[in-house]
Amino acid sequence: MLRKVTDLYGYTLQATDGELGKVKDVFFDDEKWTIRYLVVETGSWLNSRQVLISPYSIAGIDEVDEAISVRLTQEQVKNSPDIDTHQPVSRQMEGDFSRYYGLGNYWLGPELWGAGTYPIIRSPDEAGAGHVPGRAEELLQQTSANPEDFHLRSADNVKGHHIQGTDDEIGHVEDFVFDDETWALRYFIVDTRNWWPGGRKVLLATHWIDRIDWAGSLVHVNLTHEQIQNSPEYDPDQPLSRDIEARLHAHYGMRNYWE
Repeated sequence: MLRKVTDLYGYTLQATDGELGKVKDVFFDDEKWTIRYLVVETGSWLNSRQVLISPYSIAGIDEVDEAISVRLTQEQVKNSPDIDTHQPVSRQMEGDFSRYYGLGNYWLGPELWGAGTYPIIRSPDEAGAGHVPGRAEELLQQTSANPEDFHLRSADNVKGHHIQGTDDEIGHVEDFVFDDETWALRYFIVDTRNWWPGGRKVLLATHWIDRIDWAGSLVHVNLTHEQIQNSPEYDPDQPLSRDIEARLHAHYGMRNYWE
């Protein structure tokens, strides 16, 4: 199912033995465009500390009660590595986090989640750095040894980035759409209203992004102002069906990512 990232904000994280806190933000990686962590504000029970929760640990999402259940205890989260969510998170920090929870290392492998498409731990022997054999263990040591290896981005920080087409600026990032099975970011939601009269919200697929100037807060796409201006309008109140996605890709003459 496709959801807006901000729809998760405020959802309660429910551990196996109590409440952990509420979702405040998400971190995604800028290589495979996938949500890697929920940023959770723990509140008074943990001195309002912010912690990271990986989709590896998520058991389910309850839209009715606006809750996300996780396969963790409060004690596990309390004793987890202290990561400052206001500073860049290095691959070394992620390695420490993965080892602590006994999780897979998503950056080791060609798929969205390393060796697979979904964030699923198949057995204890397949989880954690201590169980990564041979060449994969060597690669983990190499990436963890580089403290400047940063690939995570805060969704909140990227909101507001301007979109630069081949001939003009065309809007700014308002939100994101993600797949709640793979946790892949599929689309930028772009607000164009400040760039032309009667502008509207449109979708741009993450695999259409040419490059991003992080320092300049500018997203570059190989699309023209006219192409985007004439694209199908995005209605946030309407479920984003596969038919709508197909029409969007057809408008731009782009290949469907699900094929």
